Amino acid sequence: MAGNREFMNRKLHSLLGVIPVGLFLVQHLVINHFATRGASAFNQASHFMENLPFRYFLEIFIIFIPLLYHAIYGLYIAFQARNNVSHYGFFRNWMFVLQRVTGIITLIFVVWHVYETRIQAAFGAEVNYNMMADILSSPFMLVFYFVGVIATIFHFANGLWSFAVSWGITVTPRSQVISTYVTIGIFFALTWVGVRAILAFINPELANI
Repeated sequence: MAGNREFMNRKLHSLLGVIPVGLFLVQHLVINHFATRGASAFNQASHFMENLPFRYFLEIFIIFIPLLYHAIYGLYIAFQARNNVSHYGFFRNWMFVLQRVTGIITLIFVVWHVYETRIQAAFGAEVNYNMMADILSSPFMLVFYFVGVIATIFHFANGLWSFAVSWGITVTPRSQVISTYVTIGIFFALTWVGVRAILAFINPELANI
């Protein structure tokens, strides 16, 4: 009984990491990428998201609750799991380790980012281009955001590989190799989007280098 419960928890954890949390990450990166077009473009895109109907319902039940479950159960997995070298081999075992490490980094980054944006907005601050530019004007915060964004994207992209395996989408060795290349491509594509957005908040011209 306990084994079945853990199996279902792991499958739910994997599913929520892709839908809706992963989709929200992609959407968030796309919105931030509007900063490469200038402050007004980012502010317009950001305000559009803020004015969506049922925004608070969507944030609580589609984003925060699934994210909270994924984070809490992910911490449980990270601190109780053992690396399975014999089953996965050297490369995949390292991906296993990095998935746990980036999961912890992602949690720290997301909590801090939510505090700097959503919590501050609740106290009257406006979440706009100038807010992000001011945050990233600190060299420490700039490095923190680079590390946090790249770790979050890696955690999502590599998590897609595990999701495909656990849900029976990639069951053969060949399909898992193909999935590895696909998820690596997703990682680099989204990292390009995320890094350009960060650079745009410093100086839009840097994003076009």
